[in-house]
Amino acid sequence: MDRQEHRVERRLAAIFAADVAGYSRLMSRDEAGTLRSLTARREIMDRLISEHGGRIANTAGDSVLAEFPSAVDAVQCAVAVQEALVQVAHDTLEDSRLQFRIGVHVGDVMVRGGDLLGDGVNVAARLEGLAEPGGVYISDATYTYVRRSPTLGFDDLGPQEMKNIDGPVRVYRVTTSPSRLSGSTQAAGSPKALPLPDKPSIAVLPFANLSGDPDQDYLADGIVEEVLAALSRVRSFFVISRSSTFTYKGKAVDPRQVGRELGVRYLLEGSVRRSGQRLRIMAQLIDATAGNHVWSDRYDGEVSDIFDLQDRVTEAVVGAVEPRITLSEIERAKRKRPDNLDAYDCVMRAFPALWSQEPDEIAEGLRFAREAMRLDPAYALPKALAAWGHAQDVVYTRTVTPDEDREKAFRLAQEAASLDSNDPLILTALATAYSLLGQFDPGLAAVEKALALDPNSAWAWSRSGYLNVYKSRPERAIEHFERAIRLSPLDPMHYNTLFGIAGAHFIRADYEEAVRWLEKGLAEKPSAVWVYRFLTAAYANAGRIEDARWAASKLRAAYPTITISQIVQVVPALGKLPAYADGLRKAGLPE
Repeated sequence: MDRQEHRVERRLAAIFAADVAGYSRLMSRDEAGTLRSLTARREIMDRLISEHGGRIANTAGDSVLAEFPSAVDAVQCAVAVQEALVQVAHDTLEDSRLQFRIGVHVGDVMVRGGDLLGDGVNVAARLEGLAEPGGVYISDATYTYVRRSPTLGFDDLGPQEMKNIDGPVRVYRVTTSPSRLSGSTQAAGSPKALPLPDKPSIAVLPFANLSGDPDQDYLADGIVEEVLAALSRVRSFFVISRSSTFTYKGKAVDPRQVGRELGVRYLLEGSVRRSGQRLRIMAQLIDATAGNHVWSDRYDGEVSDIFDLQDRVTEAVVGAVEPRITLSEIERAKRKRPDNLDAYDCVMRAFPALWSQEPDEIAEGLRFAREAMRLDPAYALPKALAAWGHAQDVVYTRTVTPDEDREKAFRLAQEAASLDSNDPLILTALATAYSLLGQFDPGLAAVEKALALDPNSAWAWSRSGYLNVYKSRPERAIEHFERAIRLSPLDPMHYNTLFGIAGAHFIRADYEEAVRWLEKGLAEKPSAVWVYRFLTAAYANAGRIEDARWAASKLRAAYPTITISQIVQVVPALGKLPAYADGLRKAGLPE
C-alpha cells in the first residue's frame, strides 16, 4: 500500500455537513421513489458545492460532507442548496418531501486520503443534527465571517450543548433575508438605482485574499483601505465609502447591479496573494454601466514594497478613468507612511475591529492600535484610531469611566494631529473628540479641513452633521447627513446617521419627527439601547408619556443605575437643552 495514503494533513476549513431528515421513514414507505429523489437532489447539491468552490470529502448514502476554503462560500452554498431543493419539491406532497438539514462550522480538520476527520467535522455534524428540515445552522466561528452579509439574516439560538464536544457552541439559524425592516439600507428588495454623479464615480470593492490563510484577510483589506483613501483625496472623483463597499465582501457580485446600488460608473476589484515575503496584487477596473473591463494589471513585489504597490494601483486607476489628472495631485493624495511595517500590520488589523461597532471587537481594535503606537510612536494613524475607539465607548455608554475615556480620546487625537495635521482621518477623529468635550468651534474647524482634503469621507460628513446639530444649525446638519448617506448608501452605520437627523429635528423642537427618525434607526439597530435615552426625551416632549415611560424602562433595563445627570453629560450640547432633561424627568428617570 502507498505510504502516502496514510499521510494526515491538518488545516483550517469551513465544513459543510448535510443529511436527509427522516430518511429511514421515507425509505420504508417508498424505497425506489426515495432513491430516485435522493439521486436527483444529490446531483443538484454536488453541482452547487462545485460552483461555490467546495470539495466533497465523505458521502454515506443520505449524507454529504464537504469542505470550503471560505466560510462565506460554504454558507452561501448551503442557502443555495436549500432554495434549489424547495423549487424541485414544488409539486411533492409535504409528508413525502425529501429535505436536507445542513450545518456549517469553521474549524481545524484532518485530511487523510481525501476524507475529513476531527472536531471540526464533529461540530458541523452536530449542527446539522440540530437543524430543522430545510434549515441551515452555523456555529459562532462561522458567524464571525458571514455576519455582515447584506442578503442573509441570522437568528441567535444561544449556546447549545453537543454530544462529545467540550463546552457549549453558540448556534445561529440562517434566514434568507435580513432581519432589518424595509427602511434599512439592506432591505431584502432590490434597492432603487441611484443617479450617477456629474464627475467620475468609483467604488473599491473588497479584494479577495488568495493566500490560503484567512488570517491574511487584514492585508487585503488594508490594501483596499489605502487605495480607497488615496482615490478619495483626488478632488475630481466621487468615491463611495469603505463602509458600503465592504458589505459585498466574500460575495460574487454583478457589477451592473452594484453600480446601480451604489450609484457609480466604475468598480475596482482585485485580489491579494502573499507567499512568505512576496506579494502579488491583481486589480481590474470595470465600467459598471456596461459590465465590461476597462483595464487590468498585476503588481509583484516584496511585502516591504507594499506602499509602492498600492500607489501604482492608484495611479493606474486614475490614469484609466481621468487621464487629465496630473501625477502631482496623486502625489498629494499619498499618506505619510509609517516607518515600521509591523506597526502598519497592527493598524490594518485594528481597522475592521473598530468599524464593527461591537464592544468586544472595539476592545481588540484598541489593543492592536496600542501595539502599533508602541512599535512606531511617530505613526499618527493608530493614535487617531485609538481616539475613535475610546470615543465610541463614551457615546454608546459602554464605559464606566466616561470622563477618563473622553480625556483619553481627546489626548490621543491631539497627539495624532501634532504628528500629521493634514490627514482627513486624523482630523475627523480630532473633530469627534472635540465634539465629545463640547468644544464645537475647534471641532468644526477640524472637520471642515478634513472635508477640504477628502470631500468623499462619509464619516467626516456625518461628524460634520453632528457638530452642526450641537451648534443648533439643524438644516445644515441634515444636508450633511444626507451627503454622508449618498457617499455610503449601504453603510452598516446608517442607523447612526438616522439618529443624527433625529437630533436635528429635536433641536428644531419637531419632536414627532425626531421620534420618527429615532424609530427608523432602532429598526435597523435594535441593539442600540443607548439611544433610548434620546427616544425617552423625544416621546415625552411629543406628549407621548406612556411611550416615554416604556422607552425609559428599556433604558433602565440596560443601565440599571442610570440617572438624568449622567445622561446629559454624555452629549453636552443636548444636555444643555431644557427640553432634553425635562423629557427624561417626565418619564420618571431619577435625577
